[in-house]
Amino acid sequence: MSDITTYLVGGAVRDHLLGLPVKDRDWVITGATPAELLQQGFKPVGSDFPVFLHPHTGEEYALARTERKTAKGYHGFHFHAAPDVTLEADLARRDLTINAMAQDNAGNLIDPYGGQADLQQRLLRHVSAAFAEDPVRILRVARFAARFAPLGFQVAADTQQLMRDMVAAGEVDALVPERVWQETVKALAEPAPQRFFEILRECGALRVLFPELDRLFGVPQPAQHHPEIDCGIHTLLVLQQAVQLSPAPEVRFAALTHDLGKGLTPADILPSHHGHEQLSRQLTTQLCERLKIPNRFRELAEHVAEQHGRIHKALELQPKTFLKVLESTDAFRKPERFAQLLLACEADAKGRTGFENRPYPQAARFRAVLAACLQVDVQAVIQAGFQGVQIKDEMHRRRVEAIRECLRHLDISAD
Repeated sequence: MSDITTYLVGGAVRDHLLGLPVKDRDWVITGATPAELLQQGFKPVGSDFPVFLHPHTGEEYALARTERKTAKGYHGFHFHAAPDVTLEADLARRDLTINAMAQDNAGNLIDPYGGQADLQQRLLRHVSAAFAEDPVRILRVARFAARFAPLGFQVAADTQQLMRDMVAAGEVDALVPERVWQETVKALAEPAPQRFFEILRECGALRVLFPELDRLFGVPQPAQHHPEIDCGIHTLLVLQQAVQLSPAPEVRFAALTHDLGKGLTPADILPSHHGHEQLSRQLTTQLCERLKIPNRFRELAEHVAEQHGRIHKALELQPKTFLKVLESTDAFRKPERFAQLLLACEADAKGRTGFENRPYPQAARFRAVLAACLQVDVQAVIQAGFQGVQIKDEMHRRRVEAIRECLRHLDISAD
């Protein structure tokens, strides 16, 4: 037992050196066996390799281990954990040098692969050639790029080339949908999620994992409405605006997928994209089904894809069209989700070069119209003697009238 040593490893060491808050702490133990940890009250978790929960803090402690690639993809690994596995050997299997540092109980830094130097140079660099054995690491690099972009981090050139080689070798094809989405939704919550998709595109993984997004790059739009012209560039600008407007990953995902249909616009009508909204919804549905994306993301994204064109025209819509949009998006039962829809549409309007700081009165108009409709009392209609289909028709009539009155007041206020 005297040779057992515990080290703080990974993200906690990295974030401490960067001066960032340390949220989670992970530990590696050398010189121990599972039986010895169980005797000390540690609780085993997982089945792939020996990881334990501390009996008092609940933090994760893993036995030092090595790994060997045995099959394609990211499940094909054989793990070896034993008392003779060194800390350096354990750190060597990690993805990036900035995640391959450790700290002993005295606070001394153990940095065998140059992680501290890469932190100072703001580089995301792979630890060893073993990086190429796990395609999930491409997603993780892209996610760290999204997290640390505000600090100026870039992917090292040799790591970029290694990732391109992995894509060419077909490693990314082996990723399962659940793991792709798991990393994507984490990336959407980062400060610069557009970097996640930029990094994937640079190495070719976007074409494999998100072909609907990849197709947008190089597709033109009318310059008078989209000075940035390129549909792919516009999409990433919209995502950046969504970050400014909402921390919700659902809003950011909807912003990302709102224009997918433009990637399939016939060449003979470019740069126009007439009718792309419905196709955008269809492609959004397909993407969500393929990656098994939760319904709360899918439903919002589908509505934004289909309705953003109408929302943008809010200053010229007729009352019946307002009501049609509200009914088709289930705004009366889910007003909070409709509020998210408006945020995604605002991000779309502002996600254009030179339009970033322009007001978006369309959102305020739709909010006012929805509020007016919600004032229409269903119980009052029932008490008035309406029944069955009559209730629906009367509610429709009263809501149209409420919208008409609301718009009248809004126009008077504007004057």
